[in-house]
Amino acid sequence: MPIVRNWSMNVFAVLVVLALAAPLVVYPVFLMNVLCFALFACAFNLLIGYVGLLSFGHAMFFGFAAYVSGYAVKGWGWDPLLGILVGTVVAAAMGLVAGAIAIRRQGIYFAMVTLALSQMVFFFCLQAKFTGGEDGIQAIPRRPLLGLIDIRNDFVLYYFVLLIFCAGFLIIYRTIHSPFGQVLKAIRENEARAISLGYAVDQFKLIAFVLSAALAGLAGATKAIVFQLASLTDVTWQMSGEVVLMTLVGGMGTVFGPIVGAAIIVSMQNYLSGFGEWVLVIQGVIFVTMVLLFRRGIVGEMIALANRRWTAKRRQDELTIREVRPAE
Repeated sequence: MPIVRNWSMNVFAVLVVLALAAPLVVYPVFLMNVLCFALFACAFNLLIGYVGLLSFGHAMFFGFAAYVSGYAVKGWGWDPLLGILVGTVVAAAMGLVAGAIAIRRQGIYFAMVTLALSQMVFFFCLQAKFTGGEDGIQAIPRRPLLGLIDIRNDFVLYYFVLLIFCAGFLIIYRTIHSPFGQVLKAIRENEARAISLGYAVDQFKLIAFVLSAALAGLAGATKAIVFQLASLTDVTWQMSGEVVLMTLVGGMGTVFGPIVGAAIIVSMQNYLSGFGEWVLVIQGVIFVTMVLLFRRGIVGEMIALANRRWTAKRRQDELTIREVRPAE
């Protein structure tokens, strides 16, 4: 994918510039919601798009990290930044345990194991005292970051969330464009061949799973600070389904696809909320349409079209050179 390799960081720079100016025209809290889910979708895409592992339980990392972060900030009086870091570390530890159990299975069996583990976490959150049960952890205070930065201001908090998103995105980008990332792609394409080449496939998959879980936890912990709430909604299997939808709509296995998919789904939920439960029906229609018409997702189809044009132009240039040389 020469176009992706050459232009992805330029596109990212443009997106960052737009994001810096976005709060001037769009409600900051909505944008922070998009950024949190975009990071969540990017973390999930690292696993399914570059390793080929479909997890139906990623909400357990996203939601449980939100609970840990919220409780650390509200119950223990910790700094919000420290609360987010602790939530991320706990999500990584959960990823290590869940990954060690799940990666020994493939395909639908892997998906079902992750779903079962996620349901166990859901029922734990429902019964545990520190989570607040069905009420969740509410009114999480936005204490000044490091005692200096007042994040009670939505604009200040937005730029903090944008910084977290950019850091998470760059970690993912560096991972998939490193030798480690190339091995992950090899495992996705042909696991048996990767094993025959001497790679410890299970170890690579486990590392990718832990990294994906940690970044999903980072997104969930950040969202808890933004909305000052950690609830069961973030740890349900429906949340795992939403992140799958975001990734597929945007483009699985693409760098920017999950961001686009998250922006579309969150925008639908926000601006179509007046339709009530019909929003789910509309999402279902869009999902079916995407599967039938844009099998690679929105960004995936755009990249495929751009590469077809690039290839056609290159062939035309080669033909032109061949026609000119005999005349010389």
